[in-house]
Amino acid sequence: MNKKVQLNKSDFESHLEVRWCPGCGDYSVLAAVQRYLASIGEPIEKHVFVSGIGCSSRFPYYMNTYGFHTIHGRAPAIAMGLKIARPDLSVWVVTGDGDLLSIGGNHFLHMLRRNPNIKVLLLNNQIYGLTKGQYSPTSTKGKVTKSSPAGSPDTPINPIQLALGAQATFVARVIDVDAQNLTEVLSEAYTHRGTALIEIYQNCNIFNDGAFDRIRGRDERAQYQLLLRHNAPLVFGRNSENGLIVENGRARAVEIGSNSSESVAKFGITTYDVTNFSLAMAMATIPQTDDACVPMGVFYKVDRPCIEDVLAEQLKDARKKAQLSSSAKDNLEELYLSGNTWTIR
Repeated sequence: MNKKVQLNKSDFESHLEVRWCPGCGDYSVLAAVQRYLASIGEPIEKHVFVSGIGCSSRFPYYMNTYGFHTIHGRAPAIAMGLKIARPDLSVWVVTGDGDLLSIGGNHFLHMLRRNPNIKVLLLNNQIYGLTKGQYSPTSTKGKVTKSSPAGSPDTPINPIQLALGAQATFVARVIDVDAQNLTEVLSEAYTHRGTALIEIYQNCNIFNDGAFDRIRGRDERAQYQLLLRHNAPLVFGRNSENGLIVENGRARAVEIGSNSSESVAKFGITTYDVTNFSLAMAMATIPQTDDACVPMGVFYKVDRPCIEDVLAEQLKDARKKAQLSSSAKDNLEELYLSGNTWTIR
């Protein structure tokens, strides 16, 4: 176990100037991650940030940690290889909706089902920002952009629903400006052993400004955000005057008047369970109409073996079966020649 060290947020700030657009939501995410990592006291050299291509993928430059700025969509594959080779490291992927869900979609899917102990920060601004405003896989249908002047014809990807369908073991959603909830979710993700996806609604104030205004301001958050808490009733509203009843996989909102135990029981408000897949899927698929609540927090969390642990056991068994000498532990040639081989005559 690593020895805890005393660190400050500034210890995680690199010497490079942060070059995102003024007002970009990426700033608040970067600050929250730096503050959180300082608080847990793990040595700086134990963290690695891996990114693909996009605005958010500049993240590793601004962290005073190890990091890779890799190629488009390939961050999950590179991070997974790193984690298998160095399971002792804390490995993070920072990516955007275009990078992870378009060109990187296949790598993302297979990482989730393999479940390496990696934390994925998906900064979703529903637009390609770096290339100046084309519609992305999460852009809303009908979205007018430079590449969709008549409106996007595509049905957008729902990242939470996609991750659940790919057998992810930890799925969460937060918004960039809610520092408290973001930090709480970072903490839960970090302590979860397995792949943890955190979708972060992030405002691109240049090419998609206001995409999340309905839940971004303090008043709007209080009105429409539904914070998912394990073993707590599904209530929302400024005074928790609304609740959700989930039946047959569908959520139905009702007005309950007040968040008292009597009101919750009287209306049969559903109690949330982060290990219940059907409940998580019901929250993920709530239609995002103007008056609907928007679930935030941890949707789903279950335990399943990590691929690096499974592979380590397989390697251990293979060495044992091959009866390799103790000196051959790191001898790749002897390992290769220890099993079925052919002689070419």
